[in-house]
Amino acid sequence: MRDLPGRDQGAEPPPGTAEGVDGAEGAEGADQRALGEALVRACAAAGASIGMLYLPDPARRVLHLAMTLGLAREFALPWSRVVVDDSIPVADAVRDGRFVWLGGQEETARRYPRLGLVLPYDFALAAAPLVPDPAPAAAEPTGAGLILLWPGSHAPHLTDRERDAVDSACGRLANHLRRAADTGHPVRPPAQPVMLRPLPPPTPGPVEAAAAMAFIRRLPGGNCALDLNGTITFITAEAAELLGAPVSRLRGALPWEALPWMDTPVIEDHYRAAAISRLPRSFTAAPPVGRYLRFDLYPDDTGISVRITPVAADEPVPPPAPRTAAPAEPSPSRATALYQLMHLAAALTEAVHARDVVEHAADLLVPALGAQALALLVAEEQRLRIVGFRGYPAELMARYDGIPLGVHTASTHGLRTGEPLFFASEGELAAAFPAVVIGDGMAAWAFLPLIASGRPIGTLILAYAQHHPFVPGERAILTSLAGLIAQALDRARLYDATHQLAHSLQTGLLPRVLPDVPHLEVAARYLPAAHGFDIGGDFYDLIRIDDTTVAAAVGDVQGHNVNAAALMGQVRTAVHASAGEHPAEVLARTNRLLTDLEPGLFTSCVYAHIDLATRTAHLATAGHPPPLLRHAGGPARVLRLPPGLLLGIDPDASYTAVEIPFEPGSLLVLYTDGLVEVPGEDLEDGIAAVAARIAATDERHAVGALADDLIGQARGGAPRTDDIALLLLRFAQEGRHA
Repeated sequence: MRDLPGRDQGAEPPPGTAEGVDGAEGAEGADQRALGEALVRACAAAGASIGMLYLPDPARRVLHLAMTLGLAREFALPWSRVVVDDSIPVADAVRDGRFVWLGGQEETARRYPRLGLVLPYDFALAAAPLVPDPAPAAAEPTGAGLILLWPGSHAPHLTDRERDAVDSACGRLANHLRRAADTGHPVRPPAQPVMLRPLPPPTPGPVEAAAAMAFIRRLPGGNCALDLNGTITFITAEAAELLGAPVSRLRGALPWEALPWMDTPVIEDHYRAAAISRLPRSFTAAPPVGRYLRFDLYPDDTGISVRITPVAADEPVPPPAPRTAAPAEPSPSRATALYQLMHLAAALTEAVHARDVVEHAADLLVPALGAQALALLVAEEQRLRIVGFRGYPAELMARYDGIPLGVHTASTHGLRTGEPLFFASEGELAAAFPAVVIGDGMAAWAFLPLIASGRPIGTLILAYAQHHPFVPGERAILTSLAGLIAQALDRARLYDATHQLAHSLQTGLLPRVLPDVPHLEVAARYLPAAHGFDIGGDFYDLIRIDDTTVAAAVGDVQGHNVNAAALMGQVRTAVHASAGEHPAEVLARTNRLLTDLEPGLFTSCVYAHIDLATRTAHLATAGHPPPLLRHAGGPARVLRLPPGLLLGIDPDASYTAVEIPFEPGSLLVLYTDGLVEVPGEDLEDGIAAVAARIAATDERHAVGALADDLIGQARGGAPRTDDIALLLLRFAQEGRHA
């Protein structure tokens, strides 16, 4: 992760706003400086301790963390890339265009379990989309979002002043993004998030600094300071003596890496809790030699002050933790490993498709483990197929896609033996597989078998650009991570196969093309639900009777599964068999067929018989939402048809048809309830909103454009849980269906 454009990776950015991004040049650098200043001002005005600015990927539905303030690099890494459809506060805010507020740890765990599991600390959080202020009537959303965090001491609710500060900050940031886009220099997400630091307090003079040091030395025990990454930036000789290590080894190091006895998840978790919640914490720990020590942590927005004092002889202390030998080479701390495992496990529970598993694994593992590339491969038809990759060129991956499993390579080794391979250098890999040339430009590799249900299903490859010794602790961590990925990938591939089967079934049952009828413009659309199999029982159909007569039907079979899709096909067949008869008779015959089949599912349906020669339409409904009709030059109105029982309940049910005039220019809209249903809102309000949108549309527009507009409006609203089938028919003197 970079700190600033143009800076060395290890350098700390200078504090402040514009100075915090002074490495960038030109318009891009000016934009980053302005955004950095706005983010710092937003945190200060709202009293927030942490700020995170997300920008959209112009090519995909992804949000990238552009810059952050008051957050450690390690904490920012797993959240540097968020899919817009993720159940994450900033994704919900941007996707739904709404303000998200979490007033504390309990609410976070209840509403966002993944976030609550990975960050089980006290904090309050606000996430909001960036909307220009004031928002122009026709302004497109920026697609960007802002996250602000407050200390755990914050009240469960925002004050009016704080909410105004958040809204104002969103407006300022959005206005800047809009101006940059208007001038032809849109702000793009940087390759790595820019890390900002808040303005420090005034630098003391020599006399004041000397007095402060004298004050610190007079305090009993020892004292040290950590930055927000956990690095020791200052430590007294007394503190170093208590910890059992020289000042030179401790300054600039992480405590749990410099002192093996502090490498416990409990100790590092105390630091994490203090850094995120900004609340004081205390704990005790025992060095290998000497008495138990008490650590008091006092955090603020610039770091953590730590006071270390010996525990009194009569003070109760917890039992000592098992001793562990210091590793020969640096490796991730146990708390870091646990954090990575928890974060990956939580993310993989939300992975539905195989591509989701690849994205989550790449987002979390590549930066967190210091790797430069990742590839996921699975065994299919005796060949090794690439599911996804990150950091490798596509041309290289295409070259290795389809390697026969019988070829003896590092990639296929795990599939045969179930054992991982680790190569710290190119020489080690060449010695083990002299006939294989990878040619990926990397210097170290881990080839990890993906084992699910006791059998290898593929290989995870992690590659490093530099020599990388894999110590035993790190090998165990990587093997565990590969196990989590394997289980999620196996589950996702099964889902993908089932989904493809179901989708193919539904696609085959819906009409491929609609008949061409003179003087009738027709448009049909189908949009699957936002969740689930993307398959259901919604259907539409248009049946040509003769040159001037057509039958139109839209229906909705209960359920979102293969059974619903199969029954939908039977309903369409039944309607086709009776098409041309009176609408009431068509529904009655279809109903008798469904009740004979006893499918256990009910179906709503609206059927229309349109005669262009007589300029009339006859309609009947079986428990379906009412059609909408717009005559030329008039408003769109709701057709209140005589109610009819759902199909498949009572074999003796009867239906009533009504006749309406259908003059040239008339538009008939048939739809399923997914178009008008909004969670928490009245159905009639949804129908009225669609009717108003139709009425506001220029009658000269093609019906296809209107259909796209209605579907787009439904897609951009609140998350939907139902499919949408839409059929538009307009009587025109000339024209064809759109």
